[in-house]
Amino acid sequence: MDQQYFLKQMLAFNRTAFDGAFAALVTLQDQAERTAETLLDQAAWLPEEGRKAINDWTAACKKGREEYKKTVDDSFQKVAAYFGDSK
Repeated sequence: MDQQYFLKQMLAFNRTAFDGAFAALVTLQDQAERTAETLLDQAAWLPEEGRKAINDWTAACKKGREEYKKTVDDSFQKVAAYFGDSK
């Protein structure tokens, strides 16, 4: 069989595996964010600066996660284009 066919299949498998793992990571991070929000709502002793720091940290994690996903998606598209896929 054609080597390019196997490479395309391997690329499709890796992309599917990455998408699944990334979706699990997003679910985990979203749950952690909701838990943190609940704890912050109940922590009356925490100063506003602390709340702001935690909210900034959460926003930075989301932004980093989105940038990472975009970079990986772009890389998959470049590899697919190299093998002649139009996706």
